[in-house]
Amino acid sequence: MKIVLLTAIGVGGATVLGAVIGFVFKNISHRFSDIVLAFAAGVMLGAALLGLILPSLEYGGKLGAVTTVGGIFSGAALISVLDRLVPHLHATFGHQDSTADRGRLDKVILFVLAIAIHNLPEGIAAGVGFGSGNTENAIFIAFGIALQNIPEGMVIISPMLLAGVPPKRTFLVAALTGAVEVVGTLFGYFAVSVSSALLPFSLAFAGGTMLYVISDEMIPDTHADGAERGATYALLAGFSLMLLL
Repeated sequence: MKIVLLTAIGVGGATVLGAVIGFVFKNISHRFSDIVLAFAAGVMLGAALLGLILPSLEYGGKLGAVTTVGGIFSGAALISVLDRLVPHLHATFGHQDSTADRGRLDKVILFVLAIAIHNLPEGIAAGVGFGSGNTENAIFIAFGIALQNIPEGMVIISPMLLAGVPPKRTFLVAALTGAVEVVGTLFGYFAVSVSSALLPFSLAFAGGTMLYVISDEMIPDTHADGAERGATYALLAGFSLMLLL
């Protein structure tokens, strides 16, 4: 349990670390942001496939493929529903105009809320990994999620500052989005610990949520400002890093 708690804090703390970097480098260009987020997408893709979906197949037994596919689509469906409940996520994910306009605050709040919503299933994914009893694989998943949380924390800062949010409050909000992952990690761990029969489905469910975010939001947004080729290679680099690990 101790290692689960420490990992949960580490996964959430990576967002805070990204926020600190975001304060240091406030004026991040769209191109650089695209490349960094694409690298994070590649890391998430590796963690989802290697750490969640393939183990789901292994633990699933005779009906492993059916359970895994069902879990993937269920996870994706959940995030799709959340997207509908929080409008205009795509227009705000990762990019904001450089004009400081107080009227954009509502849009920034949606952006931060989108980050928080997506952090919950990421935390659950880390917790589910530990629930499998395979600590090495669980740490691999958590490391991948933490690695992609750093640029995610970075991109929260600039839009909020430009919208007129005070620096202390901006940092607090970034920290709260990281705290969501801590809660998700503990929830995922205890949910699977209660019933091992849920493990194959839970692994695939967590993987499906991550695949949805990568395909529906991260890849389109990192290809929207003319950095498509750089973003593509950055995604491949992130995925390859997880393969090497």
